Amino acid sequence: MNKKTLILIGFIILKFVLQYVLISPEYDLQRDEYLHLDQAHHLAWGYLSVPPVTSWFSYLILLLGNSVFWVKFFPALFGVLTLIIVWKTIELLKGNLYALVLGAMCIVFSSLLRINMLYQPNSFDVLCWTAFYYILIQYIISEKPKWLYIGAVVFAFGFLNKYNILFLLIGLLPALILSKQRKILAEKKLYFALFLGLILILPNLLWQYNNHFPIVHHMKELSETQLVNVNRADFLKEQLLFFIGSFFVILASFYALLFYKPFQKFKFLFASIIFTILVFLYFKAKAYYAIGLYPIYIALGSVFLADVLNTGWKRYLKPVFIALPLLFFVPMYYLAFPNRSPEKLAAEKQTHRWEDGKEHNLSQDFADMLGWKELARKTDSVYALFPKLENTLVLCDNYGQAGAINFYTKKGIKAVSFNADYVNWFNLNVYYKNLIRVKTFEENSNEFKETSPFFQSAFITGEITNKYAREYGTTIFVFTNAKVNINKRLQQEINEEKNYIKE
Repeated sequence: MNKKTLILIGFIILKFVLQYVLISPEYDLQRDEYLHLDQAHHLAWGYLSVPPVTSWFSYLILLLGNSVFWVKFFPALFGVLTLIIVWKTIELLKGNLYALVLGAMCIVFSSLLRINMLYQPNSFDVLCWTAFYYILIQYIISEKPKWLYIGAVVFAFGFLNKYNILFLLIGLLPALILSKQRKILAEKKLYFALFLGLILILPNLLWQYNNHFPIVHHMKELSETQLVNVNRADFLKEQLLFFIGSFFVILASFYALLFYKPFQKFKFLFASIIFTILVFLYFKAKAYYAIGLYPIYIALGSVFLADVLNTGWKRYLKPVFIALPLLFFVPMYYLAFPNRSPEKLAAEKQTHRWEDGKEHNLSQDFADMLGWKELARKTDSVYALFPKLENTLVLCDNYGQAGAINFYTKKGIKAVSFNADYVNWFNLNVYYKNLIRVKTFEENSNEFKETSPFFQSAFITGEITNKYAREYGTTIFVFTNAKVNINKRLQQEINEEKNYIKE
């Protein structure tokens, strides 16, 4: 085993270790993670919220025991694979050992640690972006058609993971057309590769068609509730923060693409990143949607800097570029990770803007990692009181509540909601007599007034008491011995929700 391989293994181990130690044990899983994990029980070619790839990994996690270790392992693995691809890109571009170490430092000590912390489609999305650019460079260097087919497969899996990868093509196409590499577009085998990619994503496209394109409804809802609060200036500022320790390396890659002779074949990548950022800005995308852009530019910048810093006084700058990612990681360690208790983080009086546009003293992601075990435990305790458990429905306000209860339950609860994919997961073959209603906190709740007339008895059994949780105050209502046909009313509400999605 040579020196380079040993160093790479060292970075891989470091990456895995960091992903596990940067989360304090006071935190549960994050809201979105529960939904993705529950998809393992409902495998399909598409979902209202995401394409199907995440559900495949969720099914694998389920087979492995559904433990938190495996939930955290897969995003960490995707981060490690991103690191390896950057390493291989540097080798492909004939970068020396310094370039390899610099590139690895920039990837390991970056915001990817935050992205790879959560089991969401984002980690695999960044991996697919990085792999696609690597394959493109491979093809340009070798001109071997096999890379076109490999690229089509990678893009297809990226598309089946998160539609965000379409922005990659939207930004890349005009850049290619304006460069000498437009000759790629004249290659017959490119269109065979495109056909292969289309075949791979076709099941999801058919699912979208058969379900009246819920992605359109999802994007509209996202635009109205979250993207409306996105500020374009903040988007640009956050781009700097993602890889702030690698800022000069990425900047060096831009210079190299324009003026460094060995990179002349890849000059189109300079225009590509500009076009892609402009498209993100036009659609007012969330800042982290663009994070997959940067790893490949880190590889390019590392190779260039390793060359120009090799002689004269510039040699003394080598340790500076190596140290920068580590130095910037120190404040990041205290600002970007739930590595301290919520009480300590709140006491530091930082302000965080949530998707609702309001400022809070705890990051939304961190607040979304609190209160779930408490909710599941309290729901379990009341659910166990019913003599015939199968006649009791647990109905939640949102997918986080339903997913968390289903993940932590010891009583086999299968909670549902009219929110997100859960609207498709009701089992109406069971005749329900009792209802456990998990309701997001409202100061003037009408739940008793609206629901209790349909049952013989009603009471409140508990609520989330963790004041740092985003779900603080979420209340558990219990309604027993229905006077009406619950199933019929459920079907009506399901139909209304599905009709709303179709619109």
